[in-house]
Amino acid sequence: MNWKMTAAIAGLTVSFAGETFAEQWNVSLWGKRRAFTEHVEKLAELVSEKTDGEFTLNISYGGLSNNRENLDGISIGAFEMAQFCAGYHADKNRAITVLELPFLGVETLEQEREISQAVYEHPAVVEEMAQWNATLLMPSPLPQYNLVGVGDAPQTLSDFEGLSVRATGGIGAAMETVGAVPTSMSATEVRQAMDSGVVKAVSFAPHAHMSFGTVENATYWTTNLNPGTVNCPVVVNTDAFEGLSDAHREALIGSVDEALDYYLDYYANNTMEAWGPLLEEKGITQVTFSDEELAAFEEAAAAPAAQAWIEENSAAGLPAQELYDLVTGMVSGES
Repeated sequence: MNWKMTAAIAGLTVSFAGETFAEQWNVSLWGKRRAFTEHVEKLAELVSEKTDGEFTLNISYGGLSNNRENLDGISIGAFEMAQFCAGYHADKNRAITVLELPFLGVETLEQEREISQAVYEHPAVVEEMAQWNATLLMPSPLPQYNLVGVGDAPQTLSDFEGLSVRATGGIGAAMETVGAVPTSMSATEVRQAMDSGVVKAVSFAPHAHMSFGTVENATYWTTNLNPGTVNCPVVVNTDAFEGLSDAHREALIGSVDEALDYYLDYYANNTMEAWGPLLEEKGITQVTFSDEELAAFEEAAAAPAAQAWIEENSAAGLPAQELYDLVTGMVSGES
């Protein structure tokens, strides 16, 4: 049986003699349950409740696919839902990488959510995802990234010269402007790379620093570098999605906003509340850079990265300027 037939069968609610058979979707995540996945966990709970257990989401942490291959798995129907990060394979999802440009000025998770959802609905994004038989369902809003590192804590941005840093996408491009050497690797590889000295610092949001153990041997944390964030959507196989019954599709779509509300509340009241005390407990030095240095960093990184992104993706056939203007317009409140 080929994957299209399998997906079609998985996406149907079959009735026979008045009986409705249960439907199950497989969901590919990675790592372990953490703040980053709480909206998916909540979505599964809500969908099951709304369908009286007839539609269930079976969540797997690493058992279905490598995190860098989740979009490929969605494309071939290996599973029906997955999470991925745009920076893991920017060439496959160019349009949404606009959300990973440095120094966009997004200040809250609520704003990140709103802007991401607007970008996901843009026709160019929908069309690009269609190439992978994929439909974007919801974002995973993340705060601005900062660095946890080992060794001497940087006192100025010039101290990053030659430093090997795990940083993907626009964050990596930004770190290059201050002389750092960015390396792209998946989150599950980071702790080993840090322990072995392959990288000396890691760019993550707080939840990931906790989940993937980078704080265990860390000596410092940058409190306000804030070069940007990553964009990690939850995506569904389009064939499976379209094959859902009306009731099950409504249960899924109708649960997205509630799942995201829960996620934002969880991140604020669990992750961020725990982060400061954890840094204190482990004796990690908190490094805060001056306004002057941060302004110089932004000036060096923001405009060049945006212009390069627009030129490269316009050449690839995307309405890059339009996507960039959509994001920056929403940040500034002009759209």
